[in-house]
Amino acid sequence: MAGEAAEQRGRRRTNEEYEREPVPAHRLKGLSGFVGMYAGEHAAGTEFMIGPLFVAHGVSAFDVLTGLLLGNLLAVLSWMFLTAPIAVKKRMTLYYQLEKICGPRLVDLYNVANGVMFCFLAGAMIAVSATAVGMPFNMPMPELSDLLPTSAGWVAAVFAVGLVISVVAAKGYDSVSRFANIASPWMVLVFLACGIAALPELGVESPRDFWRVATTSVWKGAPVEGQTPFTFWHVVFFAWFCNMAMHIGMADLSVLRFAKKWWYGSASAAGMYVGHYMAWIAAGLLYALQLQRTPGQTGVAPGPMAWNIAGFAGLLCVVVAGWTTANPTIYRAGLAFQALRPKWSRFRVTMIAGLMATIGGCFPGLVMKLLNFVALYGLVLMPMGAVIFVDHHLMKRMGLREFYAEKKGLNFYWAPALTWFVTLGVCLILNLSAGIEIFFLGLPGWFIAAVLYMALSRMMQKREGEAAA
Repeated sequence: MAGEAAEQRGRRRTNEEYEREPVPAHRLKGLSGFVGMYAGEHAAGTEFMIGPLFVAHGVSAFDVLTGLLLGNLLAVLSWMFLTAPIAVKKRMTLYYQLEKICGPRLVDLYNVANGVMFCFLAGAMIAVSATAVGMPFNMPMPELSDLLPTSAGWVAAVFAVGLVISVVAAKGYDSVSRFANIASPWMVLVFLACGIAALPELGVESPRDFWRVATTSVWKGAPVEGQTPFTFWHVVFFAWFCNMAMHIGMADLSVLRFAKKWWYGSASAAGMYVGHYMAWIAAGLLYALQLQRTPGQTGVAPGPMAWNIAGFAGLLCVVVAGWTTANPTIYRAGLAFQALRPKWSRFRVTMIAGLMATIGGCFPGLVMKLLNFVALYGLVLMPMGAVIFVDHHLMKRMGLREFYAEKKGLNFYWAPALTWFVTLGVCLILNLSAGIEIFFLGLPGWFIAAVLYMALSRMMQKREGEAAA
């Protein structure tokens, strides 16, 4: 018995990520680690794409400045009051908690969807960094309408960036957090410097000029040809739900389970107001300057945009920006795939996730349609977040069992499965028949999923109880 206990302790010491057990008290982290993590993750590569795409979709200056304030506030509140309290109570990864609720076979299906979506998102970030890596070699940059790889140089640049990012992510949470903490302060300053440096050429010579230039030269309210117009509510809902999978979808249970206090969810404000406010606005200014210099060049290539304003520092910022966002995303994808193959090492599955992300990054269509893709990936994963919320807060109050699949020994629990499938089906119908755009489907979808899971759980658990009696 002593030998067996020593072996168990040895396994526990090597399992520093705690994929299938609650995080112990001595491994909890302070607030600063989460501030750096969120700031690094959200002041990152995709910001160089999203800010310009708001300009391309013709958002007005008032809509973008006020809509981002409100949308980001709603996102922070979602992390703080929906995700973090469950994370610090259970201290489990998203995948392990879902397994207890849904059964391992349904979680396998969820993990495939989750891991693939994370890989594609990371691929977009790798592509952003690749625009900077290819810049010194005069590599042709993809245009807004490009969907397939545009050159062998583009593919080589994407693979070079993807390899480095994957190795760092495979080294685990500590490596990811340490890298983000080192890179984020400098990178945030470069974002800010790029935005400020663009102002004089756009016509801003004093603070009084800013609003005039913002309304007439940057966010003019007229979309670029071929792009659909965006309103204030597009901005609000995109800012709120662009990380829908992380907060109301509960993916950040895997990160916030290391938090000492539930209110550490407020650390997400560092990412929202630095990355999803300041950085989006700064990137929008860079794109407006590109359109002013070369009106016919509407493609969004972060590397050249940053080079034109900040030179080498701008290029380095784009590389690192993509890096710090792709790192935790590939890390999350690795956790998803490891749930499918628990005996595989985390390093191995994370490298596989990195390869998938790199292949995805070779296709420019992924990054040029980033707003739609981000909305889609959050929507696909969101119903399971509602399932976790209901299972944690409401099951016992309804006289039902939480973690039902684990307690009944089920491999596939139909209540969460039908909740997931039916919710996505209803969202698809709302999109196709009622014309509700994908950016607005997350809010009604979450409530539909919550009500469905409560109703189906009551029906199935009651039927199971009657059968047992």
